[in-house]
Order: sequence, then structure tokens, then C-alpha cells
Amino acid sequence: MFLAKVHGNVVSSVKNQELKSQKLLLVRKIGLDGKFLDSKDIVAIDFVSAGPGDTVLVTQEGDAVQQIIKNKKAPVHTIIVGVVDKISVSS
Repeated sequence: MFLAKVHGNVVSSVKNQELKSQKLLLVRKIGLDGKFLDSKDIVAIDFVSAGPGDTVLVTQEGDAVQQIIKNKKAPVHTIIVGVVDKISVSS
């Protein structure tokens, strides 16, 4: 799992049959300070109604994603599983 910021939406008029009811978002990994770690965007299924600007918790493992969306046929790898309200780090 990793922290990410929702960077944008993915709109697709044609997509795999198993993904027709799924909302897709672009996310970018962030550190605990909320800053982007790199400039690489990742496409993720939105399981929690996240939106642009939200800090989210992302799982990136195909079997886990298929179990979460209850669809073994879906060609998926990455899913947003939580919206983060606050990050608190103690030393």
C-alpha cells in the first residue's frame, strides 16, 4: 500500500467489459509530508468515491484488487481503498 494524491480523472468511452461500472482516477505517490515523490501517474479504480485533490490509500496488487471488487475476470492491478483525512507522524 502507499499514499497518493488524486491527480485527475480517466474518461473512457470504450473499456474492458469487466470495468464498465468502475470509475478510474489518476493518482501520484506522495510522501508523509504530502509532497509528490515523482512525476509518474498511475491509473487506479476508485472504490471509495475519491476525487481530484484527495489524499488516498492505494493498494497495488492484482489478486487483492480482484477480491475487493469481487470480480476475478477484471484486468486490474491498482485500487483506491481509503480517503485519508489526516497523517500524523510521531518520532
